[in-house]
Amino acid sequence: MKVISLVPSITEALFDLGLTENEVIGRTKFCIHPAEKVKNVQIIGGTKNLNIKRIKNLQPDVILANKEENVKDQVEELMKDFKVIVSNTETLEDNYYLLKNLGLLFNLEEKAQLFNLKIYEIFNQVKLKCKVKAAYLIWKNPYMTVGSDTFIHHVLSEFGFDNIFKNDKRYPIIELEDLKEAEVIMLSSEPFPFKENHISEIKEIYPDKKIMIVDGEAFSWYGTHIAKCEMYFKNFIAEFN
Repeated sequence: MKVISLVPSITEALFDLGLTENEVIGRTKFCIHPAEKVKNVQIIGGTKNLNIKRIKNLQPDVILANKEENVKDQVEELMKDFKVIVSNTETLEDNYYLLKNLGLLFNLEEKAQLFNLKIYEIFNQVKLKCKVKAAYLIWKNPYMTVGSDTFIHHVLSEFGFDNIFKNDKRYPIIELEDLKEAEVIMLSSEPFPFKENHISEIKEIYPDKKIMIVDGEAFSWYGTHIAKCEMYFKNFIAEFN
């Protein structure tokens, strides 16, 4: 089965489940894992700027898209000619069924279930001893954070963090003054590449708060990625317990 993935984390999951470059025939420029395999797969544009003509020329059997990652009009255009499966992954339960359905689609149910079991094992074992009020920033100029209907929010909640923006939706724009309730301010390494100098900027306003750079992929890449972040999460949570 020839498949094109329009989603970086799904591309990674396909290879983790055992597909090869002979089956995954197209991916976006943001599909960077696993590096040694995706380098051999043709790029069909960005997640929100697809090269429709190039996709049509590849003639895939199935295209895998995501409600948040991809543009509705472009996905609907592809649906006219191809089988397009659109996922919407906001919770760990959604992620469970994403992997389960990929396993069913490619006859790799057992491998998919192993990843699902590993993910639930991580969240069952790695927990905060006490709730910690947290803010997770994904962008600067303007500052943006995560609301309750995002995958990042659910990952944080599973570990025991209390997202101070849980009453907001999607990715609200905020001011630094809005962070006063947070005990920890997390600066994600992606999509905005927060660095140490950005910590210093926020420290000027909140000198006593815990402010840290976090691995954006670990918190936002659904699919199989979380299953490979066990040690990262254990070390991360250990900073609070």
